[in-house]
Amino acid sequence: MDVDRIAPNPQQPRYLLDPVALGELVESIRQHGVLQPLIVARADSGGAAGEGYTLVAGERRWRAARDAGLRTVPVVVKDATPRQRLELALVENLQRQDLHPLEAAQAYRQLIDEHGLTQELVAERVGRNRTTVANALRLLHLPTEARDALAASAISEGHARAILACAAPADRQTLLRAVTEQGLSVRQAEELARRLNAGPAEAPRDRQGRAVPPDVAAAEDRFRQALGTKVQLFHGRRGGKLVIHFYSDDELQGLYDAICGQEV
Repeated sequence: MDVDRIAPNPQQPRYLLDPVALGELVESIRQHGVLQPLIVARADSGGAAGEGYTLVAGERRWRAARDAGLRTVPVVVKDATPRQRLELALVENLQRQDLHPLEAAQAYRQLIDEHGLTQELVAERVGRNRTTVANALRLLHLPTEARDALAASAISEGHARAILACAAPADRQTLLRAVTEQGLSVRQAEELARRLNAGPAEAPRDRQGRAVPPDVAAAEDRFRQALGTKVQLFHGRRGGKLVIHFYSDDELQGLYDAICGQEV
């Protein structure tokens, strides 16, 4: 098919294109051509009117083929609705494991908000674990600076989860600065998040100002590590209570999944 008959997919989940990697692909295509066909949809099955065909999967190959001067590219034509186009593009990138975590999270959110899928259905459609989808969606609650740092690979997904574990917005900013300026490992970031959540006191204290016993403080730390959020354990003579904090509906869903293993 003529490359000019193909329009880019407006729902393409990937938007972070590495120019160096794209240049390498251009040279490869100049030498060997396009080895894997692009997937396109006819305009009358969801493509933009008058543009003939819309890309479903293979945007990097399409862009590189044009840059390499190719006039035609191999394609597979597939009738697909807008939702199916998004799903197919998302699955292809996830299978090749070159989709950025933020790109995947935004695509999951689009399937939920625009196409009415639940998190469980999204996981089923793209072949991912339900908790994986929920944890990815939590990345969208990062502060803008942290999302920019994650997009630029200045921090890892593990660092991002540690930042989300901070209860206070100011603490999230503090932890982000510490990671980027001091080069903290993920484990160090998680430990700093726990200390920030515990507050300025040298030892945690209960509501009456009494020092929390070491075994209780250790149990709280284990709960925080396992659940990725602030947890408080209160002991009394006849039992006690465990308080688990969350700061968004997505975080609540992620906690539910971690504890119960199924959707609300």
